[in-house]
Formats: sequence, structure tokens, C-alpha cells
Amino acid sequence: MPSSAQLAFATIDLKADAMSGHDELIALSACDAVARLRAGEVSPVELVDAAADRIAAVNPAVNAVPTLCLDQARDAAQALQQPKNPEPGWLAGLPVVVKDLNETAGVRTTFGSPIFADNVPTRDEVMVETLKKRGAIVIGKANTPEFGSGANTFNEVFGKTRNPWNTAMTCGGSSGGSAVSVATGMSWLATGNDLGGSLRTPASFCSIVGLRPSVGRVAHGAGLMWQDIHQSLVAEGPLGRSVPDVALMLDAQSGRHPRDPKSLEAPAVPFLNAAREPRAPKRVGYTPNLGIGPVDPEVTEICAAAARRFTDAGSFVEESCPDFSGSMDIFQTLRAALFASIAAPLLDNHRDQLKPEMVWQVEKGMALTAGEVGRAAIARTKLYERVLHWFGDYDVLALPAAIVPPFDVDIRYVEQVGDYRFDNYVDWIYITYAITLTGCPAISVPAGFTKSGLPVGIQLVGRPFGEAELLSYAAQLENILGLGNMTPLDPIVGVA
Repeated sequence: MPSSAQLAFATIDLKADAMSGHDELIALSACDAVARLRAGEVSPVELVDAAADRIAAVNPAVNAVPTLCLDQARDAAQALQQPKNPEPGWLAGLPVVVKDLNETAGVRTTFGSPIFADNVPTRDEVMVETLKKRGAIVIGKANTPEFGSGANTFNEVFGKTRNPWNTAMTCGGSSGGSAVSVATGMSWLATGNDLGGSLRTPASFCSIVGLRPSVGRVAHGAGLMWQDIHQSLVAEGPLGRSVPDVALMLDAQSGRHPRDPKSLEAPAVPFLNAAREPRAPKRVGYTPNLGIGPVDPEVTEICAAAARRFTDAGSFVEESCPDFSGSMDIFQTLRAALFASIAAPLLDNHRDQLKPEMVWQVEKGMALTAGEVGRAAIARTKLYERVLHWFGDYDVLALPAAIVPPFDVDIRYVEQVGDYRFDNYVDWIYITYAITLTGCPAISVPAGFTKSGLPVGIQLVGRPFGEAELLSYAAQLENILGLGNMTPLDPIVGVA
């Protein structure tokens, strides 16, 4: 829970009328808001207006949603018609925020890069197209690091996004703007994508829920950012204030699409059903660090205590995890190869406009040999086999969602934890990127707060393609821990 130290911070002086009239709507869960929309008790235009007022009130303190499209949103809200028999995932006119990596028709989409500062796409990226067809209304674009590279949300186009629990701290990344928009009530749901932890890290740092589903669960197509539709490291996914809200959005995002050959059919039973039917896993394996890296002691203590709470529901919990040896080298190689495919031409033509970490990443990828990439792919396959074998004995793997609490927003990345020094800007997120390599769905759920009042999330990992099962387990732990009523919150002005 937030400590006395946190409560000593001064709360931002919101506009006097910012929450009057609209506070009830802003405080609604996404599930409740959609239920009211479907029942005709509230209109899409009313929710757009409520979100617009909230953004005007709190965004100046956190800089999470730098690009708005409210006129377009109001037009969409007025044109929206309710289907007679809405399918699962129909959002009925719920406003959402879209990460600035996803191209959105008629809305400035910069990828956090000065190279694309004036880019306005003419068509929607597949995931955005799907959400609109399912009744979502896009109200703005969420800030992200340049090309989603890095787990601290800042760029040369819009600047830094700040953590609402302490505005001197980072919100994580790369879906940092999306996470902050949800945590502060600027949106009920937001999109994110996850390569090395871009959904899970900001969810942890903002005390909300973020799900990285299996690759293909949410379809995406080729565009300026992700040109290789066959890649298997990046997954699109939802951010919300609770597990049921995240499940609702996953239903809205899921389904086959011809522009994504990896895309999966939507499940016969909605994911929301699983989230509304919490159940306990029989056997839980907990690990503080996957056996491969450092973790802040306070984070370890909070996450271990949260994992043990599964025993309240009858689960057996013990320290155990698959063998993740070699994961750092595997991921570094495959990630570098992916970024080389994304940005090698930009390095030739716009080197001076790319941040140093991006230059390093692309050059690393361009220097790789085919043999190095091939060996990393084979090692990843062997890791997957080890993980499958482990899941023969356990139902879920629990571990921290980030190895440190939120840190000073002016620090570009974590360089050291204890006596362990990282030699690059990526390895401090090993706790999430090692899980990426497995292809398993993973979710970050609020686990508690540090003594200084900063959020800590616990990461739960499920079996391959086991999103429904994982959501049910996550909902059980969320209910046990009882932290689901902490957001939305007003930004808290603090010091590092």
C-alpha cells in the first residue's frame, strides 16, 4: 500500500471542475462502462467528453497522451450504431488510447522518432482496424520511446512521460504512455505491444494490468514499423486497470486477419468468461530471477510474498523455474537482428536523428552473421522444449515483472543493481525478455508497493496459447491481493 512517505507528496492541483460531472464515468471499470454503453445508459459521446476533460486535467503532469484526435473521436461516436446481437469483445463506443507505434488513419503517428515527426498515415494498422470494427473509439496516441526501443518512455519529439505515483520517476516502457493513460483515468483501456517487456514493465511501474499474449493472438500487419509479418518476438496486447478489463480488450483485439498469416482464430469461449471465473492453479513455481540475473531485494520480498498468497486459495507454491541459461545472449542476438531489419535504412539516411541506443542496437544487428542468428534460433527452440517440460509439473510460473521499482525519469536505463553492472541498455529487462523467448503468455498484476510508495508488479506466465487459463489464475491472485481499487489516481508530484 502507499506509504506515509508517498502520502507526503503534494498532489497535483487539478482544475476545480475537472472531475465534477464526469468523475463517476472516469472511475468506471472498462467492463462496467461497456455494460452501460450496451444498455444505453451512457452514450459514446459522453465518454469521449469525460475522457477529454480528464486528459486536459492530468496530462500536463505526466505527458502520456501527446497527440489527441477528439474531433475524429466525436464524429466516430456520433456515427456508431449498436449491433442487434453484439459479439464478445464488442466495446460499444468505449474510448481507447493507441500506442504511437501503431499507425492510425488520419492521426499523427511518429513512432517516437523525429524522422517521422509529421507522419500522418492514410490507413489503420491491422490491430487498430480490428478495434474500431469492434466498437472502440480512438481518442489519442500514447507516448513511446523511439521505435519502442528502451524501457523508459522518452523521445525527442514529445519528451518524457512521467509516473503518476511519483512524477519524478519513470513509468517504464515502451508502452509507458498507454499505461499512464489507464492508471490516471485518461482512458479505460489502451493498446501496447511487447518485445522485451513493453507491456509488462509499465504495467508493473504504474500498478495496472498488462498482458503479453501469444504471438498471433492479436493480429497485426506490415507497416512502417513492423515490416516483417513473420517475426515471432513482438506481440500486441492490452493494458487495463484489472484482469477482467484486460480480458475484455483481448476479446476485442483477437481473431484471424488475412494480413497476418500467424493470426489465430478467436476462442469459442470469450476470455472475459475466464477472468470472471477465477480459479487457483494447483502448482505454482516461483523464481526471483530465473537464475540468471540480479533483482532489487525489496522487489524480491514483495513478489515472493504475493506469490505465496496463492496458498490462500489452496495452491501449492514452491521455488522452481525452467532452465533459462543462455537467454540473455539468445535475446540480444534475435532482438538485434529484428531491429536491423526495421531501421538499417534509417541508419544510412538519418543517423544523426536516432538516439545512441538505437544506433548501437542497429549496428549490432548489422554485424551479426547468419550463423550467429541461426544458433540463437536453435538455442531458443531448446529453451522452449525445457519450458514445455517444466509445465508438465506446474500450472504457472510467478516472478517479478521488473527487477527494480520505478527509478528517476532522467536516468535513461538501469546500469547497475547491487554489485551487478549491465553493459547495455537492454539487459536490465531480462526478467521479461527471457519470457518473451518462450512464446508463453505473460501478465503483470499489481503485487504491492515499496516503502517509498512505488508500485511493484508480479509476472505470471502460463502455458503456450493458454491465455484463458492464465487470466483465470491472474484474476484469482488479483482478488486475493485486493489492489484493484488503487486506480485511477491523480498524479502525485514527487522527488527522486
